[in-house]
Amino acid sequence: MNLDLTNKTAVVTGASRGIGLATVQALTAEGVRVLGAARTITSELKETGALTVSADLGTAEGARTLIDAALTELGGIDLLVNNVGGGDDLAVKGFLDTDDEQWTSILDINLLSTVRVSRSALPSLIERKGAIVNVSSVVAHLPGLGPVAYSTAKAALTALGKTLAEEFGPQGVRVNTVSPGLVRSSIYDSPEKFGGQVAAAFGMDIASFVEQAPGALGITTGRLVEPKEVASLITFLLSDTTASVTGADYLIDGGQLKAV
Repeated sequence: MNLDLTNKTAVVTGASRGIGLATVQALTAEGVRVLGAARTITSELKETGALTVSADLGTAEGARTLIDAALTELGGIDLLVNNVGGGDDLAVKGFLDTDDEQWTSILDINLLSTVRVSRSALPSLIERKGAIVNVSSVVAHLPGLGPVAYSTAKAALTALGKTLAEEFGPQGVRVNTVSPGLVRSSIYDSPEKFGGQVAAAFGMDIASFVEQAPGALGITTGRLVEPKEVASLITFLLSDTTASVTGADYLIDGGQLKAV
C-alpha cells in the first residue's frame, strides 16, 4: 500500500531503541524526513539516516530543545510520534513503596513529556494539518499489571490523546493512541532491567519468562509483540489512508485484553 508520506517531516521521541527505533526505520522507508530524539543517540539510530537530537524529554528544557531543533532542521512538523516512556528507573513496587520522587519521575517521562512536546509542536502541526500518534500501553486498561505510577501515567496519556483529538480536530490535526502489550525489547537484555525484575518476581530467569509470559498473561497469539509491528501501525495511522480516524486507541497486544 502506498501511504503517500514521501517528503513529509516527522519527529519521533524515544527513538534510540525498541518501538521508537522501529518507527524511525518504518518512516524513513516511506520517504519521510525524520528527526529522532533520545537521551542517548545509539549507533542503530544513526544508521537509519535520520536526523538526531539528544534531549531529556523528562524536562521542559528538553522538550523545547527538541522542537526548536525540529523546526530549524525540518522547516516544520507534519507528523509527531510521542513514544518516549518507560523510564530506566522503573521497578517492581507497590503503591506504598513508590515515593513522591518516583511518581514525579515516571509522570514526567510518560505523560508530561508528551504534554510539553505536543504543546511546542502543535503550532506547526496546525499549520500543516498534521497528525500525532501517542504510544501508551495495554496497562492503561489493565492497571494491575504494571507499576502503579506507570499504569496511572499511561491511563492519563490515553485520555490526553482523546482530549487533544477533540480540541484540535477542527483545526485539521488528527491525534490517535497506540497501546502495545508486552513488546520484545531491550528491557529483557539484563537481569537488572525492569524485565529482569519482573522475571525474578515470578521466580524465573529472563529467557524462561519471555517464553512462558504469553501463556500466563493470556496472550492469544502466544508470543510477544515485535517493535516493527507497532511501528507499522503507527505509520499507517500517520498517513492520510486513515484520514477519518482520530481520537482512537488501537490495542496491539496479541489479544491479551479480553474486554469489549
